[in-house]
Amino acid sequence: MSGRVAIVTGGTRGIGEAISTGLRDAGYKVAANYGGNDSAAQEFTKRTGIPAFKWDVSKYESCLAGVKEVEAKLGPVDVLVNNAGITRDGTMHKMTFEQWDAVIQTNLGSCFNMSRAVIEGMRARKFGRIVNIGSVNGQAGQYGQVNYAAAKSGIHGFTKALAQEGASAGITVNAIAPGYIDTDMVRAVPPNVLEKIVARIPVGRLGKASEIARGVLFLVSDDGGFVTGSTMSINGGQHMY
Repeated sequence: MSGRVAIVTGGTRGIGEAISTGLRDAGYKVAANYGGNDSAAQEFTKRTGIPAFKWDVSKYESCLAGVKEVEAKLGPVDVLVNNAGITRDGTMHKMTFEQWDAVIQTNLGSCFNMSRAVIEGMRARKFGRIVNIGSVNGQAGQYGQVNYAAAKSGIHGFTKALAQEGASAGITVNAIAPGYIDTDMVRAVPPNVLEKIVARIPVGRLGKASEIARGVLFLVSDDGGFVTGSTMSINGGQHMY
């Protein structure tokens, strides 16, 4: 929708980049948040024309300040895509508290931090779209990922509860649970392991980041206004939930 302002967390790389550029192409004014890689963010902005804003989504005060900066430059936020996420894999008997806490705060805590920063404005304007990026591993679980699976599973509960709160104020809240997508993170998996992953996907391939972006575009559009509290699984049939 032309002129509406959208924030995409973790929006300069991988799935986040595809979402940012998809929204831009659909006429949104996009702010792409990122956490650490300045050179990659600068290259992203140069390539796409989308401004990148740096703040730590795991920190509440940083999110409040970041949203204020975006609103000062682009206008009130109509669309929020909570996409930022990290992995710190390890089995429970070897996982440190720091590995647990970093993933919970970045992947799940950020959904509260960012949604809290925009929700009052959305309620006042009687319009908002929030999309939270979950994961097939939050639905099905994954060996060595108790932290990641717990955070992503938590996103699905967060989505349903906030959807109930937002509905009467014109705010929809949905989640997308991607399966294995052809991004740098997945390409880093050893070839023999990747082969086994693809063998478990009924459609026989990895997903594309653009396929996740198209799901987001529908959910944030006016046509998606009757969809709220749902989880859209885009996983090639790997897990049907």
